[in-house]
Amino acid sequence: MDLDGKETYLSIHRKNLTISTDVKNDILVNELKRIIGSIIKQLPKDLQLHYEDEIMDGTKPLSYYDLSDDIQNPMLIGLSLKMPNGEFEPLEITPYSSPSSDFDDLIFSEDEETFEIN
Repeated sequence: MDLDGKETYLSIHRKNLTISTDVKNDILVNELKRIIGSIIKQLPKDLQLHYEDEIMDGTKPLSYYDLSDDIQNPMLIGLSLKMPNGEFEPLEITPYSSPSSDFDDLIFSEDEETFEIN
């Protein structure tokens, strides 16, 4: 995808934290780490970014990876932090919850303007 000089949309995930942002696609991964670090109050050297199944190389531009110019389908990036022992924590992303099957049984009655459960 040719996105030179344009912005790419990112969804950055760590455990139950999600950061949505957009950045120029030609910035280096290290610069993205500085941006994320300033948001979560961590030093960039203590951040590790993951794309798909690989650790992102701080010296490469984001354009090296698959980019997204679609705000509804952002580039997904995992985030892990350095632990006190100097190693990075395993990547952990809490999935979004989905409505229960009971949600399908919810009916809105326009006449009564109330919700009913079957």
